Order: sequence, then C-alpha cells, then structure tokens
Amino acid sequence: MADLHLEFVSPERVLFSGDVDQVDLPGAEGDMGILPGHAPLVTALRPGIVTVFSGGKREPIVVIGGFAEVSPAGLTVLADSAVARADFDMATLASEIKDAEEDVADAKSDVARDKARQRLEQLQTLGHVLAL
Repeated sequence: MADLHLEFVSPERVLFSGDVDQVDLPGAEGDMGILPGHAPLVTALRPGIVTVFSGGKREPIVVIGGFAEVSPAGLTVLADSAVARADFDMATLASEIKDAEEDVADAKSDVARDKARQRLEQLQTLGHVLAL
C-alpha cells in the first residue's frame, strides 16, 4: 500500500505527483531509501539514479543533481535535470562530456574553469553510474 507522497519536479515540468511505496535517492553523503514515516531531512543529490517503487513496479530516473526534502507531508525531489532511464541517451552524454572537457581547456578565468570543471565532474560521475 503506497502511502509516501512524492512530488518530483525538474525545471521543465512536474515529473510525478502522487503516492508511492519507496524512493531510493543518490544523496550527496550516500545512497538512501525513503519509506513512509522517514525522519525529516534535506539532502543534496549527486548525479545518479532516483528509483521510485510503487505498486510492485520500479521506475529508475536519471538525475544530474538537485535536492530532496523529507517532511511530514512526504518527499519532494527538486532535480536539476531528470530523464527516465529508458529514455536516457548515452551518446548524448558522451558528447556533453567532450564539450565540457573543451570548456575546461578553453576557460579564460579561474572562476569559469572551476565552473566548467564542476560540470565535467558531474557528467563523468553520471557516466560511471550508468555504465554499471
């Protein structure tokens, strides 16, 4: 019986709003499973896969990053970018990694280089997670 309310949003749209059984998150400090009645918390998300369990089904969703908040009202996931795992294109990821590497090499300032390097690390982490 699903009784954990999930609001899953990205900048583009609301991805999901409803009750689920469990959500597994790639938290900044490690993977975590959120079940009904979980203690309140806020965590940053690292690149990885959010897995939503509902009615015996499992839905993996690729995220680049974002935040998650557990409250008495349920779980809210605010993803920087989110795509269903089945729709995720590894060729596009490889191209984005190549572009990010060029951005790091072409950066004109330390601030720009650090920002480009951070983006590159996010994409590389995601590539490692999805290659498993």
